Amino acid sequence: MTADVGTGLIALGAGLAVGLAGLGTGMAEKDVGAAAVGAITENPKMFGKAMVFMVLPETIVIFGLVIAIMAIFVM
Repeated sequence: MTADVGTGLIALGAGLAVGLAGLGTGMAEKDVGAAAVGAITENPKMFGKAMVFMVLPETIVIFGLVIAIMAIFVM
């Protein structure tokens, strides 16, 4: 199997999909985490809701991974 420019661009796109999704998730989780810690400090019963909000940004990385897998294996 020989690698051509198209294969390289697909790999670059897949890497960007996962990398930028991870960067965006990290930026979102930073703010959500700070707010969650503050809410739990004021009311410990908020732990469950805070954990749900901490998990929500992680779905962005999963979407990026799905796009990367589709780019690599469907093309």
